[in-house]
Amino acid sequence: MTQHHPPIPGTTLFDGEQAQKGYALNKMCFSFNSADNRQAFKADEAAYMQSYGLNESQRRAIQNRDVLGLLAAGGNVYYLAKFAGILGLDVQDLGAAQTGMTKAQFQAKLRAAAQ
Repeated sequence: MTQHHPPIPGTTLFDGEQAQKGYALNKMCFSFNSADNRQAFKADEAAYMQSYGLNESQRRAIQNRDVLGLLAAGGNVYYLAKFAGILGLDVQDLGAAQTGMTKAQFQAKLRAAAQ
């Protein structure tokens, strides 16, 4: 049974349907906990993605370094953070990408919310 949630503008809701859709992608990103796996990915991205069975939209989003595309393709931000680490990005970079802000704007918004 698919649950329908009210839309949150600009946000891909990670629910059971998205979890199933992104299983292979998230499994691959989890593998990046291992330095050997990160190195294997860097050595041959296409072969690494194929070994995890990523679909075309997931492969394209990885190749284009498209974080929003990865979220839409079923990526979970916590697992995508592992991929972002390979690119030298952190969770605040991902948050900025999700909200359409620069990292500095996103950090300012976080600081303002904390006050």
